[in-house]
Amino acid sequence: MSLDLNPISAWRRMLAQPNDSRSKTIAIAFLTAAVCALLVTAATVTLRPIQAANRAAEQQARLESLIAAIPGMSDLLSQSGDAALSTVVVDLETGRATSEITPDTLAETLENPANRTALTPAQDLADLGSRPDYSQIFILRRGEGGPVDLVILPVAGAGYDGVIQAMIALRGDMRTIAGMTVTSQSETPGLGARITEPAWQAQFAGRPAVDDGGTVRLAVARGRAATEYEVDGITGATRTSNAITNMMRFWLGPDGYGPLLDAIRRGDF
Repeated sequence: MSLDLNPISAWRRMLAQPNDSRSKTIAIAFLTAAVCALLVTAATVTLRPIQAANRAAEQQARLESLIAAIPGMSDLLSQSGDAALSTVVVDLETGRATSEITPDTLAETLENPANRTALTPAQDLADLGSRPDYSQIFILRRGEGGPVDLVILPVAGAGYDGVIQAMIALRGDMRTIAGMTVTSQSETPGLGARITEPAWQAQFAGRPAVDDGGTVRLAVARGRAATEYEVDGITGATRTSNAITNMMRFWLGPDGYGPLLDAIRRGDF
């Protein structure tokens, strides 16, 4: 007696079994799961470039909105032929630009745990656990090799209900905030989520972030701002307010963009 290995015959034999057959139920369930897995995988692969493009477009729109909200910055871009906004990937450890990693390869690079630095509890003000070794920043300077007029830095930190992502714009002195915008958050609607309100974000413009001694002082106050380094807090959103304070102090400090900001101040960038 020969063994029939024809898959079509096997399929017909399986379908001919009673509907309450255990083997038929298991086979149908397995095939259904396999087909669903293939469809999900195909959809993920197909949609990934579209999703990446949408995220890039959204970031660009927020970047343009941030620049437009900075007093005099739109005029500077439109009237100065030698002023240009460029993007570069920097090594956060050294504060130097890197040519080995481009904006297109940055995401893939940071998927490797070797390209992230573990933070001690004392260092980890933003409650991230680890810091990426590289970051894409945006720079406005006059002419090739000219002084930096503006730098835009992406920042992130743990909020009350998820990671908060934002962009900070610093003026050429690398001490004064030119603007701030939140790009992603999942805080409580009506409370912590108010950090996305333009009126609240507008408070940051013109605030000194660093004192004369180099200490990062920028903070969200508990209530009304009492010093030049503070912005008004959000009632009922203490944890979100603290998260913004800690995020700013981490990224503008020595374990974040500190080496980069020092290099720009010295004219070495």
